[in-house]
Amino acid sequence: MTNYLDFEKPLAEIEGKAEELRALARQNEEMDVEAEAAALDKKADELLRELYRTLTPWRKCQVARHPERPHCKDYIDALFTEYTPLAGDRNFADDHAVMGGLARFNDRPVVVIGHEKGNDTKSRIERNFGMARPEGYRKAIRLMELADKFGLPIVTLVDTPGAYPGKGAEERGQSEAIARSTEKCLQVGVPIVSVIIGEGGSGGAVAFATANKVAMLENSVYSVISPEGCASILWKDAEKMREAAEALRLTADDLKGLGVVDRIISEPMGGAHRDRATTVANVGTAIEAMLQDLSKKKGDRLVAERRKKFLDMGSKGLAA
Repeated sequence: MTNYLDFEKPLAEIEGKAEELRALARQNEEMDVEAEAAALDKKADELLRELYRTLTPWRKCQVARHPERPHCKDYIDALFTEYTPLAGDRNFADDHAVMGGLARFNDRPVVVIGHEKGNDTKSRIERNFGMARPEGYRKAIRLMELADKFGLPIVTLVDTPGAYPGKGAEERGQSEAIARSTEKCLQVGVPIVSVIIGEGGSGGAVAFATANKVAMLENSVYSVISPEGCASILWKDAEKMREAAEALRLTADDLKGLGVVDRIISEPMGGAHRDRATTVANVGTAIEAMLQDLSKKKGDRLVAERRKKFLDMGSKGLAA
């Protein structure tokens, strides 16, 4: 059963009526409802296109958080072969919100790292809803050092509402771990490509996305804070999240204009969750193109370009 978002309720009614007609026809073979069902399908398709042609920033946040949207594990399973997960930070524990290891991408050896949210209640709790603790970022640092040692490109898949703000995480140095992970991204002499596949929340996302090339799915969001958090701070009212989403400029189009992301990856009509296979394939094509762009560059140049990219960030939008 499709999970419909709040703004998709009219679409849910039309698609539900079409399915009811077909269910009745299956029970009574003498009924011929295909013409009526097809008309409803056409109406639903037109409505879907209209809804997604005019998505507001807040609605894009809702699409980015859709529970059926492909997550990190889905991309690793579909795009990478010989994936060998590596666990633990060699200091405290293994953080299941961060997954990563050695793999092959189009037969090229790489290190892949990403946030995993989980896809049902049990896995979401295990993965802490994609909110990494300090040991998750320290695991990522360990993997980046491994990639640098053996000259392997790094692919990161970002999908987190933000780093976990719990008491234990703070006691174990959450902010320091995030800063060290960001610093390590700026130091390694191998190509780093990053894709924002869902939510890119705050420093918890930047710690993986300080890359040579950053791509972003069309309906993903990337921001220093969630719209609800921003609204709570500025207006003392989380219900003003729509206004906050507008002000934060967190959409792919906004961020491409500011120079924060380099490439926007198209999604199927209706969002990534409506055609997961096409979305995964589009992400794979973008990763291959970004790795190809960086493949002939030496380590010193990669580091220098990466640093310049982040020093220059936002200047294009400010100049405009």
